Amino acid sequence: METLQYRFEHGSRALPARPQMVGVVGSGNLEVLIESAPSGGACVVDISTAATGFGATWEAVMNDFHQRWQLADVRVAINDMGATPAVVSLRLDQAVETALGEAP
Repeated sequence: METLQYRFEHGSRALPARPQMVGVVGSGNLEVLIESAPSGGACVVDISTAATGFGATWEAVMNDFHQRWQLADVRVAINDMGATPAVVSLRLDQAVETALGEAP
């Protein structure tokens, strides 16, 4: 297992107080928990992944996520069992949309 953490400053979008979880890690996919959390206006992302050595890929996916959503005072926890970057992005967007009440 590898543990990664990213912190993105200067976000502008807060989430409602209720935490949201999407995905299922047991299926070889990943799960994302997103919640409002005081962090000085930052978005903090903690990743636990079974796929070691992909830090640069995770960083690119997380940078893209931050650019799309600009979250502030948010904590994201990701438990991964080897999901592709496209699936990671999909689940992250799904978590934010669910938290914001925008999910279909």
